[in-house]
Amino acid sequence: NETSIMAIPSASSVLTETKTAVITGASSGIGRAAALKCAEKGMNVWMVDIDAEELSAARDLVQTKCCVEGQFIKAEVVDVSNLDAVSSLSDKVFADGGKCQFLMNNAGIGAGGGPLAPMDVVLKTMGVNTYGPIHGCLSFVPKMKESGEEGLIVNTGSKQGITMPPGNLTYNVSKAALKAYTEGLEHELCKQRREADGKLRAVLLVPGWVNTSIMLKSLRAAAVKEGKEFDVASAFFHEDKPASGAWMPSQVVDFLIQEVDKGSFYVICPDNDVDRETDNLRMTWTMQDITEDRAPLSRWHPDYKDEFAEYLKANKST
Repeated sequence: NETSIMAIPSASSVLTETKTAVITGASSGIGRAAALKCAEKGMNVWMVDIDAEELSAARDLVQTKCCVEGQFIKAEVVDVSNLDAVSSLSDKVFADGGKCQFLMNNAGIGAGGGPLAPMDVVLKTMGVNTYGPIHGCLSFVPKMKESGEEGLIVNTGSKQGITMPPGNLTYNVSKAALKAYTEGLEHELCKQRREADGKLRAVLLVPGWVNTSIMLKSLRAAAVKEGKEFDVASAFFHEDKPASGAWMPSQVVDFLIQEVDKGSFYVICPDNDVDRETDNLRMTWTMQDITEDRAPLSRWHPDYKDEFAEYLKANKST
């Protein structure tokens, strides 16, 4: 009903002057773009990342966007896979009457592997991509509730956690688990908004193809692990070498604000290569693997390849 819709915190009401944002994965990509947007809106921003050098440069950039007296931009080097470290960050943010109205659990790594990937790889990928956002919620959400103010929690997922393309199963699992967690979190927060004057809202951000540095950083980490010299040219796209089919990070942030203001939970971003209608059909086909009793990941199975192509052709409006 209209009353319950009006009670949902919007991006426009949360991202305002003197309020505070905490953004992980803030040294580059979507996280840095979100920090820039928050700073432009007069918010205090805590920028969080594990890459100290890149984070320092990003903070300096975001600082130039400050527009309100007393506004601050802070940089904190934190490993989000460590609950104690994220909890300590929360203590810092809320010290001396500090608050957080916008929590963006955005830190992520692209590393992973197949079904028999080494356990250390699985744990590292899950630690950042799944447990990182959970650590953020455990450390910040109770205090955000206690403040009694409107608040927004954004967890950055992935289309790979929904359609599950083969090639990086560990990453897919980490993002699928985050999707399930964020759905459950918003269900509970929605119940609190209906029944107990709750003022928090969770959103799942699902970017499309974006010119971020996640691939570059994954390739660099792999090279370091193997004791090899890293060649930046080996990453075929990143923020400084944008692919034409991909969105820029700022486009994702603008789309996030637009969709959150509409009341959406699933913020499914298109890009310059794939439109929303195609995304919807791909997701529907994936879900129907179960209801139609098809082989798993049938979209990539030779027995269903032609059938999927026909399905797309028959159901696309253009």
